[in-house]
Amino acid sequence: MSELRQSRACTREWLVEQVALRLAPAAARTWLQQRRDEVVARPELLGEIFPAVARHVGRDRLDDSWTVDEAARAMLLAVLATTLTAEDLSTTLAAVYHYGDAAEKRAVLRALAVEEVAIALGARAVPLLADAIRTNDQRLLAAALGPYATAHLDDAAFRQAVLKCVFTGVPLTLVDGLPERADAELGRMMTDFAAERTAAGRPVPDDIQSYLVAEGNQNGLVADDNQSYRQES
Repeated sequence: MSELRQSRACTREWLVEQVALRLAPAAARTWLQQRRDEVVARPELLGEIFPAVARHVGRDRLDDSWTVDEAARAMLLAVLATTLTAEDLSTTLAAVYHYGDAAEKRAVLRALAVEEVAIALGARAVPLLADAIRTNDQRLLAAALGPYATAHLDDAAFRQAVLKCVFTGVPLTLVDGLPERADAELGRMMTDFAAERTAAGRPVPDDIQSYLVAEGNQNGLVADDNQSYRQES
């Protein structure tokens, strides 16, 4: 569970600064700079470079959201966001995601939280979110449900993603957009899930308690005027 991390919004400039600070070996910094220049000149090389990143920059933790290899890979994608068309960028991300291993997939999903990438793509990367949400991989789910998912998943898809987190044990505190996007239907779904767990003699996860709709709305969440849920005071 300690490996699960929330995707947080950032900029390409922040990534570049943070990665440079952590890459103490000059050889690693030089390698990454050279690969960046190559990708800008020949974007088709990304498929070869992307898998090699971790071997050269390492997998240490950068902060509570990123590892160094994730940030370096996201940095390469953010550079392409300023040079490729939206369609070409979408195709490029899809290729490195689908052909990549789990770590590479997480890097692509986390890159969606980079401002320049998100703006350039618009909603074009939603299919990548859908693919991650279909899995039972906790780390992919946590990486997928960042600010890009909050902005681009419709209500039904967002509810299903949240419920998938509950099923797979991803803490809801890692899901961007909660509790702000919690609505009446999500409250109902959570309550039905809790009832099924209770009937089967299984424990109800602690972090869904505030989303449950008690009889008469006496406890837990209460609906506001636009049918979003808030914690009753």
